[in-house]
Amino acid sequence: MSDARMGKRAAWNWRGPLLAAAIFAGVFGALLLMAHMNQSNTSDEGSSFRQDPYGTSLLFDSYERAGYKVRRTSDETTLADQDATRTTAFFIGGYDYADIETRDGKFIRGRKFHALLEDFLERGGRVVLLKHDLTVSVTSIVAAEGKSLPGVPKTEKENAWGVEMTYDPPGKDESDPLWAAPQPSAMPAGSEAIYLAADAPWLKTDAQWTTLYGRQASTTDGGVVAQKVSDGSSGPVYMATRRVGNGELVVASQQSFLLNETIKTHPNPVLLDFLAGGRSNVWVDETLHGLHQNQGVLWLVQRYRLQAALLLFWATLLALLWSTSGDLVRRPSRNRSAEVIRHGQGAGVAAQRLLQRSLRAEQVVSECWEQFRRRSPQDAQAISDDPHWGARLRAGLLQTPLAGYKELKDLIAQRRASKKGLAPAGRDAKRPLATAKAALEEGRIR
Repeated sequence: MSDARMGKRAAWNWRGPLLAAAIFAGVFGALLLMAHMNQSNTSDEGSSFRQDPYGTSLLFDSYERAGYKVRRTSDETTLADQDATRTTAFFIGGYDYADIETRDGKFIRGRKFHALLEDFLERGGRVVLLKHDLTVSVTSIVAAEGKSLPGVPKTEKENAWGVEMTYDPPGKDESDPLWAAPQPSAMPAGSEAIYLAADAPWLKTDAQWTTLYGRQASTTDGGVVAQKVSDGSSGPVYMATRRVGNGELVVASQQSFLLNETIKTHPNPVLLDFLAGGRSNVWVDETLHGLHQNQGVLWLVQRYRLQAALLLFWATLLALLWSTSGDLVRRPSRNRSAEVIRHGQGAGVAAQRLLQRSLRAEQVVSECWEQFRRRSPQDAQAISDDPHWGARLRAGLLQTPLAGYKELKDLIAQRRASKKGLAPAGRDAKRPLATAKAALEEGRIR
């Protein structure tokens, strides 16, 4: 951008937008860091946002490095928007406290979650549930017969998929660790055993389920003794799969083999690839860990894909703040020895501005002369003492505002010109002096 009035090209004012962008980026980065730290500190064990040994952030970072497209969300309803045939949905641990409804005096927990999974599986999706209750529990208040005592809660479970989590140790000393062995007929070659805690829960499944990992004994020296578990066995099962609708459901009774501490020391890549099931997208739910996204502005932006519009809004706001804070071009350095010339206003405009003040019309010319006399007392005295200029001055003070203002302008211009030897002192007042000095004095009178 150039300044044609100065006749020189002015430098672009890059400091303003750079400073504004730096402030915006700093504030936005601080907010993102605070949000990430809050997610890591408030989420439960197994959250993909936790980077400590009890989180699963390393698992999904590994998926991203392997080329999977990973999306971690705090809004479980977005699962309905995913391409089911290309997506594997992970639900790791946690407890959905919001999935409770009251109907006919009964408390129903888990029904919305079941409906969400059934829709996704019916569309051909793949779901991996780790240490998550699969049943829908219905709790009702039953009053004792013949007594006025308060009723007692009675809970019934609806097991729609033929699997149930149990915490009873299957005939094993709780002080000893356990190992879950892969089922050769169901798991790919190279699958490794999974270390379990002594109190790890296990699954009770029906004939519709295929066992993936079952019980395996350990030796006294820490080695592992293989123990095969056949399909349909009544022994303890720690991971199983089945078809649901057009999709696949994988259930594991515990989550310790996917935590950061385990993945770092023993990544088990064959098992991780098997869990993804060949799907290119990995979707992770965080609502089970207390991270909920309310349906506010950010939810609307993500739901209707308004990210570009939001960025355009911020860019427009930034440009507006920048434009109102200063000029678009940097002002050139001022030469203090040069005279300042004010452009763009004629005598008529300046007179109109004077008329807008709280002055009567007959006082405008005298007020202009008074301002000039206070600013340049020597020049004003010289004009008043000169016989020719003094007569013109007294006549001009009696004229109308515009005519009197022009007369004063001519007198001042002639005084300056005669002072610098550009014109004789007794020059005819009716001839205009078209020089830059007239504009200079015009600005000084204003």
